[in-house]
Amino acid sequence: MNVTIEENRSHPRLPDLLGAYHLVNQAEKGNAVTAVAELPAVYRGEAEDPAAVFTADTVLLATPAGADLPVGCVVLKAPREGRAPEIKRLWVAPEARRMGIAKALMAEALRRASASGAAAVRLTVWNWREEPLALYRSLGFEAVASWDERPDLLCLEKTLERTAEKARETVREETARGTAREETAGPTDSDRVERLTPDEVRAHASAGLAALLVDAVDGGASVGFLAPLAVREAAAWWSRVADEAAGGTRDVWAAHGPDGTLTGVVTLVRATTANGRHRGEIARLLVHRSARGRGLGYRLLATAEAHAAATGLTLLVLDTQTDSPAERLYRGAGWTAAGTIPDYAADPAGVPRATTLYYKRLG
Repeated sequence: MNVTIEENRSHPRLPDLLGAYHLVNQAEKGNAVTAVAELPAVYRGEAEDPAAVFTADTVLLATPAGADLPVGCVVLKAPREGRAPEIKRLWVAPEARRMGIAKALMAEALRRASASGAAAVRLTVWNWREEPLALYRSLGFEAVASWDERPDLLCLEKTLERTAEKARETVREETARGTAREETAGPTDSDRVERLTPDEVRAHASAGLAALLVDAVDGGASVGFLAPLAVREAAAWWSRVADEAAGGTRDVWAAHGPDGTLTGVVTLVRATTANGRHRGEIARLLVHRSARGRGLGYRLLATAEAHAAATGLTLLVLDTQTDSPAERLYRGAGWTAAGTIPDYAADPAGVPRATTLYYKRLG
């Protein structure tokens, strides 16, 4: 069946799907309630404001061909404290079951976990849920020692075998597709990510690109500037980036919304020293505040990573303000923290903040 898989933790349909999941889950556990407002607080929060609860996680929704709204969802939790990422909240509306939707959601979640560099994925399932359990086993999940001692809850894990060549194949495929999406997915009106030529960077410098940089600084992001940032200053910075792009030391990708406006940008800076030509730096990953919550930052990052690997780079580095939303994104995308430097850079208000250094090996 043709199914569109999209990432969007802010989709208006998501609260209904998660609410239905938790209401059924409570009933099966013998704690039935009749409304989302009566759910335990931890579950009620997911159903009422999933974008806030899953801010660092990947939320996928499935829409069958010809349907107007998603009928299923799944959450891929970002890895925490050295643990493998965990799949949770797999749900398909009863009227849309036995159409392969759950399997499509799981396949995309597993593919994304693999692309992030995870060695394994884990999940829990109640032992009375025969159909989900059969699906997980068919996908290669096996029972492991329990990390959750609740009675009747099974803990499963799947090893993700990734050779260096397989990793390179994955990133090449993502570069060609321009997005992390199931091959069966149909067209959508989501943001289009494309690489900008030096001339295109110059053309957008004083408008869309400058607006993204000003929005980031106004929103408190520590990206090298103090507030208020003048549009002219932002445009001048992007003009210098265009020169670097022309010189082959920096690549630029931008996301275009359905109306053509720029909604996000990321750049890849290549090391120029003789002993560092295997290395690149992710810099200025920006998503406009009006476009956040639908996985655009992850897509921009994955696109830059894929291009870096496909063009021979084997190591990427970056730095970001400690405890910022950006840091959660990088951790969720498989980056490793190398250390934290106190008072490294001032935020837009001029207050010195700690910065965390990250790296990611490619292939």
